Amino acid sequence: MAAESTTQVLEFDLGPDRYCVDIEYVSQIVEEQAFTPLPNAPEHVKGVIDLRGETTTIIDPKELFDIDADDEEDHIVVFDPDELDSDAVLGWQIDSVHQVSEITPEDIERSPVEDQEGIHGLINRGDEFVIWISPLSETEA
Repeated sequence: MAAESTTQVLEFDLGPDRYCVDIEYVSQIVEEQAFTPLPNAPEHVKGVIDLRGETTTIIDPKELFDIDADDEEDHIVVFDPDELDSDAVLGWQIDSVHQVSEITPEDIERSPVEDQEGIHGLINRGDEFVIWISPLSETEA
């Protein structure tokens, strides 16, 4: 019997909904901190912070995914630039971190919206859905 392929995902909140990203892309999670705004930056680019000696661009995924919520962000998920094939270190402002969980291909349902860039699928937890998103194309500053 072949071992079932699993993927670890980091689950977090953006507004009223739960989202996740493949943990492979995540290099660290830090508490929210003050950032320096960048003039004339796109709306989703909130600014930069110095994170352990590296300039890290802070992205608001609520702007990227058009999520209407005023919840307070309290963490930043920092993505591994090697995994993103990027020279820049990028981080997303998120509302709260929940857990790292393992999912199998059978756990993933297709998004009902065709050709929705950045959405891998839905994970049905019975009483809620977790939306699996990709940090790749949406994080470009």
